[in-house]
Amino acid sequence: MPLSRRGFLTATAAGTGATLLGGVASAAPARAADEFDVLRQRWRSLVLGAGFDAAAEPFRGRLAGLGADAADLRRSMAPAAGSLWPDLVYADPEPDTDAESFTHSAAVTGSLQRLVTMAHAWAQPGTGLTGDAALLTAVTTGLDHLHTQVYRAGQARYGNWWHWQIGAPRALFDLCAILGDRLPADLVAGLVAAVDHFVPDSAVATYTGTSTGANRVDLCRSIAFTGVVGRDAARLALARDALSPVFPHVTTGDGFYRDGSFIQHGWVPYTGTYGNELLGGLAVLFALLAGSSWAVTDPNRRLFLDSVERSYAPVLFNGLMMDGVSGRGISRGAAPGDPARARDDDHVRGHAVIANIALLAQGAPPAEAARWKGMVKGWAARDAYAPLLSDPRLGVAALARCREILDDPAVAATAEPTGHRLFAAMDRAVHRRPGWAAMVSMSSARIAFYEHGNGENLRGWHTGAGMLCWWGADFGNGQYSDAFWPTVDPYRLPGVTVSRKALADAAGGAWGADKPNAVWVGGTTDGEFAAVGQDTRGLHSTLTARKSWFLLDDAVICLGGGVACSDGTAVESVYDNRNLGASGTHALTVDGTVQPVAHPWSATFPAPRWAHLAGFGGYVFLDDRAVVFRREERTGRWRDINTGGSTTAITRRYLALYRHHGTDPVSGGYAYLVMPGATAAATAARADAPWATVLANGPDRQGVAVPSLGVTAVNFFAAGSAGGVTASAPASVLVRERGDGTAVVCVADPRRSATTIDVTWARAVGSVVSRDPTVTVTGTGASLALRVNAAGSAGAAHRLVVRL
Repeated sequence: MPLSRRGFLTATAAGTGATLLGGVASAAPARAADEFDVLRQRWRSLVLGAGFDAAAEPFRGRLAGLGADAADLRRSMAPAAGSLWPDLVYADPEPDTDAESFTHSAAVTGSLQRLVTMAHAWAQPGTGLTGDAALLTAVTTGLDHLHTQVYRAGQARYGNWWHWQIGAPRALFDLCAILGDRLPADLVAGLVAAVDHFVPDSAVATYTGTSTGANRVDLCRSIAFTGVVGRDAARLALARDALSPVFPHVTTGDGFYRDGSFIQHGWVPYTGTYGNELLGGLAVLFALLAGSSWAVTDPNRRLFLDSVERSYAPVLFNGLMMDGVSGRGISRGAAPGDPARARDDDHVRGHAVIANIALLAQGAPPAEAARWKGMVKGWAARDAYAPLLSDPRLGVAALARCREILDDPAVAATAEPTGHRLFAAMDRAVHRRPGWAAMVSMSSARIAFYEHGNGENLRGWHTGAGMLCWWGADFGNGQYSDAFWPTVDPYRLPGVTVSRKALADAAGGAWGADKPNAVWVGGTTDGEFAAVGQDTRGLHSTLTARKSWFLLDDAVICLGGGVACSDGTAVESVYDNRNLGASGTHALTVDGTVQPVAHPWSATFPAPRWAHLAGFGGYVFLDDRAVVFRREERTGRWRDINTGGSTTAITRRYLALYRHHGTDPVSGGYAYLVMPGATAAATAARADAPWATVLANGPDRQGVAVPSLGVTAVNFFAAGSAGGVTASAPASVLVRERGDGTAVVCVADPRRSATTIDVTWARAVGSVVSRDPTVTVTGTGASLALRVNAAGSAGAAHRLVVRL
């Protein structure tokens, strides 16, 4: 085929005679570069990376692997009617099922992505195929084949819209950037016309449907492709301007909320996956368009830049992205064919976010860039479980950006922060203490039980039923990474209260359509400690329960009351369920006695006082109820929870602690605390000298007092009193007496329905030090009385500081 002389990766204005394409010289004639040329060259640099030593690790091994993959793909490529590779059939004349149609549309994107891999091997140095003419011909032939047969203007869309509007254009942009003028002009023009066809201006005309949040950013990226490659200033301006609805905070639906929450698909917490797509897309577009006639200058972009520390950083810990904000992405694990290299888990998702923050830092204001680089270096330094630079899912360009930061002696690694973040808008709470972190995942009338779709996350039914995940600074960082999701008992997720009623795979509506009929979900926090609660309802179940978590200094106090169900099945509250790995024999000690390590093993202790699991931490039981301890080996496959997953059997060992409420309980309960990282001696000491007092634990109110911390906290599911605190309406109240003679009082309305809440605290108060404008003090002296104007506060805390 004749090659194009369009020169969209041509010589610079300096007039050099050739442009290096990853070590491959272009034969394009020299001419002054216009603005479109600059953007094409910039995009190519973003795709391929720059400034790395191809002979040094991790690049040498990665590039060699890239060459081997490309060689395999070239050997197996077999252009035929309806496919480019035999295992990726995209022909879809009359699909038998929606699933078949989806598979066919996915094959279009999958085929293009394989061509991208081959193009990288041709352009990058050190692959063994650098500049290989036969490989270039294969890529060009394959691209022409796909364009002629399926991805062309006039083609009717089928299957999943995403592949036509986002997946395929993204791959095409990379291919055109990498191959440049090695592609025939007529083919490039045809590809631009195809993207114009599938992603017309109307795709971003309104901020609704599939054109919101992360999807909107990706659509803008697709439009930018036709603007840059098609030399179309109007399309570039549209791509830039259509980003603007993404930046402002939202109060419903998709996007960023004022409290840092990120929602996609209307009611699914999605910072870790869709949020990362949005982050990466904006980082790329900011970098691509910076300094050009189409630079993104909307002043609201500042709100997005603030999200790095408000939305992303709080849910990253030691390099991993907490699963509670990754939706159905938790089920992706390993795909067929190459499970080890295709692995997807919380660390892999975390690394992707970190790499995108590194990219965003390149064009950020100096102060932000310095902070973000320090955060990147800190996360990478602490991720001993899955080192960032060894992540097979990160491309060479991302590795190069991260490596530059890690090797820069001027960048100081930032430590993990401490404190509490309550993301009320997405029913998530994140607690950070020195040496550990935890997340509580809940659901409500606003937030879905869970999301399944596209055959993914088929058994995530109870992930929003109060799942409590925790990690240590140097322990438990692989707890949910090591094949947890395909092997764990989906009815025994840590922290949940559930009915054992059998649920079908993908029970409930797709895309998170099912939400519990419950509104009391949330809590309050002073920024360090928190009271969090959930009016819990079962998915396709009659289960009801009230659950609370009091997240404090070195422990989480967990209370449950009013547990009731009439499903005719057993009901359990799971204190914890630890993944011990493939062969773990972690010692379990209960009340000073070491228990058997054999698998399987189980025992019911009628009224244990404490337990300790070596390598993880301790548990103290605050009531006289029986606790079941169970060791078991469980075998599963990623295909069990994701129709696109690997069929390879995986076995992991677990140790579960749970309360068996019996069949059809009418008023069950539990009370215990978790001490992440505690020694057996510290756990026993906590049990011997009671640290916390349970003030109430029923369906109407749950509360605790911890005198050593000056804490009194009560979740009022109905108006009432406990521990000297009274609330006139459902509310969450946290009181914290401090060593300087002051106390902080925090009040929130998790129901988001109260106009005012009157709160009294039976404690002598001398004066008011400070208060939020929404708080009115109606009495001091022998006790404190206050009125909170909660209208429109969206579950946020109202704060008052008094002198005792």
